Amino acid sequence: MNFLGYRRPDGKVGVRNKVLILPASVCAADTARVVANQVAETVTFHNQNGCSQVESDLDITLRTMVGFAANPNIYGTVVISLGCEGCQMDIVVDAIKKVTNKPLKTFIIQECGGTVKTAELAVRAAKEMVQEASMLQREEFPISELILGTECGGSDPTSGIASNPLIGEVCDRLIDNGGTAILSETPEFIGGEHILAHRGATPEIGQQILHIVHRFEEHLRNVGEEIRNGNPTPGNKAGGITTLEEKSLGCIHKSGHRPIQAVYDYAMPVDKKGLVIVDTPGNDPSSVAGMVASGAQVVIFSTGRGTPTGNPIAPVIKITANERTYGKMSDNIDIDCSRLLTEPEAMPEVADATLQEIINVASGKITKSESLGFMEIAIARVCNYV
Repeated sequence: MNFLGYRRPDGKVGVRNKVLILPASVCAADTARVVANQVAETVTFHNQNGCSQVESDLDITLRTMVGFAANPNIYGTVVISLGCEGCQMDIVVDAIKKVTNKPLKTFIIQECGGTVKTAELAVRAAKEMVQEASMLQREEFPISELILGTECGGSDPTSGIASNPLIGEVCDRLIDNGGTAILSETPEFIGGEHILAHRGATPEIGQQILHIVHRFEEHLRNVGEEIRNGNPTPGNKAGGITTLEEKSLGCIHKSGHRPIQAVYDYAMPVDKKGLVIVDTPGNDPSSVAGMVASGAQVVIFSTGRGTPTGNPIAPVIKITANERTYGKMSDNIDIDCSRLLTEPEAMPEVADATLQEIINVASGKITKSESLGFMEIAIARVCNYV
């Protein structure tokens, strides 16, 4: 099974061919937006971090920015910084160059003479980079080159009963063809972590799974909080999910049935084939961002209640098993798999069709969230989301 993608000079394969306008901090975010708005085929995001952070928190932000630049869907990156933030330009650039050799340009607002002059210079650089990128042609690659992120949000019982098991079947097919699938949302392992731990390819991996779950719970206890006060969400409860453990047992169906080969911290680059875990919050934009920073070129996202979440760097394929939700939010949701609720025997057929849709999107088909221009981003913090 093959898809059409772009080979990068660092050897990775992208499914999109964008230029990233990367704000090194919140103070550069609006200038980056001004630049991206003037140059087609560029993407950016509102970075709320990058300064006034303790070292461990700043490290997460830096890893995420580096991961965005290194993601194979990005042709090259234009970095814009203010000049006095925690994520200094030389720190950001050095970190990016350690992991990828793709095109890179830099502009510092305080040195260029303010936003208007910086934007003028950066727009020219971005236009040149976009022109270079436009010369690339898609080539055929095996799906073993794909890293698929999996997410669920706005969940209801149909997620755990049908759409998440479907994602699991798709992951199994991808992995059996040599590809990689990411399971995320660590707080939504709680109550099912022992099941995942038994699926670790080694006892050490099983212990790592238990460790990240216990670390998440302990982190919140240290500030006097209980994770169950924020998860399940009001929407989850209104949809029929009653406890975090119940939500978790539905969530982990996304992982399918293959052994877990590795556990990665948030935004760390995935370098193993097969099923892996990236330690992310359950919060959808920050979880998707963590997987994209870890290298996912495509994300498949199940929802029972409905959600518009997208991402500027990787296409997000929305799937629901709730027929009513699909009817109300068909502008946002790509796949209706509600037939699985009454025809569970159709799972192989629906899984094959869903994998084909992933291949179509990887080959250039635009998702609903892309067509709407949705690009929500949040980055995990030391004081984390749930």
